[in-house]
Amino acid sequence: MQKLTSFILFLFCVSISTAQNQVDILIIGGGAGGISAAIQAARMGVKVQIIEATPWLGGMLTSAGVSAIDGNHEMPSGIWGEFRQKLRNHYGGAAALATGWVSHTLFEPSIGNKFLQEMAAIPNLDIAFNAVYTDVNKLTELNSAQGSDSWSVNYKQKGKTYTTTAKILIDATEIGELLPLVGADFRLGMDAKSDTGEKEAPETANNIVQDLTYVLILEDVGGDSRLRGNDRKGLVKKPKNYNPDVYACACKREDGEMFGGVSGCEQMLSYGKLPNNKYMMNWPNCGNDFYLNWPELSAAERQEKLKEAKDFTQGFVYYIQNELGFKNFRVAHEFPTKDNFPMIPYDREGRRAKGKTFLTVDHMERLYDFTFYRTGIAVGDYPIDHHHDKNPDTPEIEFINIKVPSYNIPLGSLVPQSVENFIVAEKNISVSNIVNGATRLQPVVLGIGQAAGALAATSILENKKPSEISIRQVQNALLKSNAYIMPFIDVQKEDAAFAAMQRMGATGIVKGSGVPYKWANQTWFYPNRTVSEYEWKTGLLPYFPELGNIPASGAGITLTFITSIVQMIQPDYPIAKIQKQWNNWAISQTFDETLELNRRTVSILTDKLLNPFAVEIDWNGRIK
Repeated sequence: MQKLTSFILFLFCVSISTAQNQVDILIIGGGAGGISAAIQAARMGVKVQIIEATPWLGGMLTSAGVSAIDGNHEMPSGIWGEFRQKLRNHYGGAAALATGWVSHTLFEPSIGNKFLQEMAAIPNLDIAFNAVYTDVNKLTELNSAQGSDSWSVNYKQKGKTYTTTAKILIDATEIGELLPLVGADFRLGMDAKSDTGEKEAPETANNIVQDLTYVLILEDVGGDSRLRGNDRKGLVKKPKNYNPDVYACACKREDGEMFGGVSGCEQMLSYGKLPNNKYMMNWPNCGNDFYLNWPELSAAERQEKLKEAKDFTQGFVYYIQNELGFKNFRVAHEFPTKDNFPMIPYDREGRRAKGKTFLTVDHMERLYDFTFYRTGIAVGDYPIDHHHDKNPDTPEIEFINIKVPSYNIPLGSLVPQSVENFIVAEKNISVSNIVNGATRLQPVVLGIGQAAGALAATSILENKKPSEISIRQVQNALLKSNAYIMPFIDVQKEDAAFAAMQRMGATGIVKGSGVPYKWANQTWFYPNRTVSEYEWKTGLLPYFPELGNIPASGAGITLTFITSIVQMIQPDYPIAKIQKQWNNWAISQTFDETLELNRRTVSILTDKLLNPFAVEIDWNGRIK
């Protein structure tokens, strides 16, 4: 009996040391995309786990220290908008976040992590912090309780090994680490012109990736007791191989069309000024960008080279404190690390999955020449911005002068071609190398993650693979969560007709107008402009080809014309119902059958009366 008890105890200890967990969705990486995916999926009622290597959430937003938001100031979509509102509430409004000239929204990384942790404290979501995955395995129906094409991942945490099985796996790592491990096809580096059709791309492909940055957060302690006596806290040591010449032009930059001139060191430092007299040191001009050719390195070699990247940033701060004389700018204790550096570097680029769709510059430049826009699930307005100054072998391309309006990202860019039940949710989506310069930014990745979570949760709830899910169903889930699927700058999510205008924009029945504009590109919907009969009928034709012979003029559309079309498609529709529902549908125009109707009203009526958004589309946006 004693031997049996000992044996049972032994088995119990073994099971504890390799504890098993079963979830619906497993996310590797708790960065911007990973945490956003997790929150969305958990809110939709499915069981989610994140495996995160650091003690923080947010990735580049927080753990990498890049706490100056690039873009989407006028499009606070979904979880990005929620996160920003928490920051505004904490600091005292929008103006309190506009501390540096690089962004409208700057914050302390530790505060960003705090709010993401709060947002993640919800039912259905478990997070394994300080956990590192060790292997990823695809399970067959024979060896999985969750059916075919499910996943098993082992990870280590505090010296113990754990195993999680899941129906769906999401790669939310910063550089697309899982893509080669699961056998997914991917792109890496700069694409050839022949591969993408982009006139701006180089003739020959290469594996060159963007410069990365190891950020440091400084604080201005002017007047602090640290400046009295010999207190050297926050002053950095001169690193080995320090060369002041590489930083010599940091305080001066010539004026340009996109990037304004920098004429002094105070202006350079205030670029990334954060609340509470802190400063984000992520300076591209003779600053701390660093080229690391990681595609050709092993994991161990990459870690060794990252030490050089840290030294390079330390050299930049040493230059600021000693050569420029800003000894009042001390390294802040912002991160839970011994050296006060962030936990991870800011990787601007990683492996990019080959997905159901492949977004290129042409799709962004000429939105309506293609139909990808109909499948949109996340939006962005930042220009195409690449960092290649530290690698002289990079082909010379004026990325910042590639003009595009604001854009949306097709759902198919999140779904790899070759692997089922696997979704990507970070900078690893299916876009060209050039396009990655815009889609890599923080609010866009938060949107990508939210869409990945909505797709994964819908897949679980429908008991289908992500590749089988209705695109329109995912888009509706996102709209329900106040996320944008079309990049309309003048359609506010607080508007009762927000979802209707977004849906009609995504059908192409009522189109927007794109404008490349400085550092915040635009697409305008113009809700108050009149719609012509011809414009509306032309937009409807792909969905209702029977309207082809109906005469339609360039005159403003009226309710009389709309009801005549509705009765053709739905002869039994009670037209009197429109007047009864007019106010319930939040239509702001007066009910008058002869009044010319604006785009907002037409969107609501089209959505309610004809429901073209219910017509299914394929991954390319073509009507099925």
